[in-house]
Amino acid sequence: MQEATPAPRSAGGPQAPRTVSIRDVAREAGVSHQTVSRVVNGHSKVKESTRARVLQVIAELGYTPNRMARALAGGAVRSVTVLTSDTSLYGASSTLKGIEVAARAADFAVGISVLDAGSAQQSADVAARVSRPGEAVLVIAFDAPGVRAWQALPAGFPAAAAVERPEDGRSGDRPELWLDDRAAAAQATRYLLGLGHETVHYLAIPSSTTRVGQRTEGWLDALRAAGKPLPEPLDAGWSPRSGYLVARSLLADPSVTAVLCGNDDLALGVLRAAREAGREVPGDLSVVGFDDAPHSAYAHPALTTVRLDFEGLGRGCFGLLHRLLEPDTAPALPLGAEPELIVRESSGPAPSRRDRPKG
Repeated sequence: MQEATPAPRSAGGPQAPRTVSIRDVAREAGVSHQTVSRVVNGHSKVKESTRARVLQVIAELGYTPNRMARALAGGAVRSVTVLTSDTSLYGASSTLKGIEVAARAADFAVGISVLDAGSAQQSADVAARVSRPGEAVLVIAFDAPGVRAWQALPAGFPAAAAVERPEDGRSGDRPELWLDDRAAAAQATRYLLGLGHETVHYLAIPSSTTRVGQRTEGWLDALRAAGKPLPEPLDAGWSPRSGYLVARSLLADPSVTAVLCGNDDLALGVLRAAREAGREVPGDLSVVGFDDAPHSAYAHPALTTVRLDFEGLGRGCFGLLHRLLEPDTAPALPLGAEPELIVRESSGPAPSRRDRPKG
């Protein structure tokens, strides 16, 4: 593997910052540069603990192998195109980050093609988005445009996708990876019921298909298992504004004491609507989000939420593709973290339970 080439220095002027080299990574990780090369090139004969340490240093230092040097030497320049509809949403952007880190470590270039939300996504349209015929493709299919692209992708392309959890928990006929949104939503709902709330209302994000989304299904699973009332899920879009608009009418009902939101942005909108309605959080209203986006810990009050490992999902998704492309040399699939409920300030006992005398 070729080492990254230092940037040229101008005589008499300020020196350009030096490009990070493979030896810099080796020194920081405490291994030989040959070991870094083996990790970057996906060789299996590297201890998993060493591989993880090297990959972490690669990410921290921003090391990029010199693909131009490889190309000039006659080697193949490997690349992957990522299809996604919205890089501004936390889940998609974090998944993309995980893909980029894993791809860079394996010496793959990454291109991004943003899908049009209203496009029909015919096979020819999807194929035209890839720079070279038969090039490797990853699809972030959390929403309808991503699903349409994944379904329309011609069979000749080596590909994998990050998808919403299938209803039956089984992958399709092509490599797919997902997070267990359904189990995570059920966990969050059980947590709120355990605080004494008679039921939990739900603000739903759009599903990736026409069926009910898996977060909605998990919420319903927990309510049904507990024999609690089943409010209608409220379609609320993705943004804080959409959560705010839906919550204004919902919170006019004083019997509503617990709200689970399909993402943290919706929860921010609910917190705003609660303040305007004079509803104390968590005094007489508990609000729980989803995803643990960076801003959730700094909301007022800090948001209780479900943490999902989207970066791990992205690394795993690239790992599926890498094994498809290079089955003899690609490393084992990385393990992502399980969904985790992060309890902060925005949730608490139901008002009736809070007001009961102790003893």
